[in-house]
Amino acid sequence: METLFADLPIDCEKLSPLARFLLLPEGAPYQLINGELVMTPAPIPVHQLIVMELAMAMAFFVRKQQCGHVLIAPLDVYLDDENILQPDILFIDRAREHSIGKKMIEAAPDFIVEVLSPGTARYDLEEKYRAYEQGGVKEYWIVDPNKKNIDVFVSTDGHFIRQKTVSGAKQARSTVLPGFSIQAASIFP
Repeated sequence: METLFADLPIDCEKLSPLARFLLLPEGAPYQLINGELVMTPAPIPVHQLIVMELAMAMAFFVRKQQCGHVLIAPLDVYLDDENILQPDILFIDRAREHSIGKKMIEAAPDFIVEVLSPGTARYDLEEKYRAYEQGGVKEYWIVDPNKKNIDVFVSTDGHFIRQKTVSGAKQARSTVLPGFSIQAASIFP
């Protein structure tokens, strides 16, 4: 922490986690997870290939339906003063597009996708999972490149319930984007 803020003329240790996060320069590879600044390494190529395949399919569907916006990381999503995260893919319903602020998404997206990477999988499966759940995300997909599957979680009474796990020729179907589905095998290189 000292080296990150060493050149600033203020005592950053006395600042809240949110204040320290907001001092970071634009594009700094950090997320605020449970009040801790966490450096996020650049993703590996297979991760990005999967993100692009799924994001393009979602964006095509959303554009055709004119129902909202699909965005990809790096993009900060404010959930609370201790959690500002960068999901791989997110969808915001047209009725909630006011949450797209000038510097970040200012409320929980409706639908989030995280593609697991060796360096960040623990966060996606644990800390970020809980933050998304508590923040009010309605649907959360976790894509596992090693197992080549998609876990579909839907929020019910404020808790994520695994709706299904799909792989191969099976279709992952969204409840937040009615009519959107994708064959699991089609997103893996």
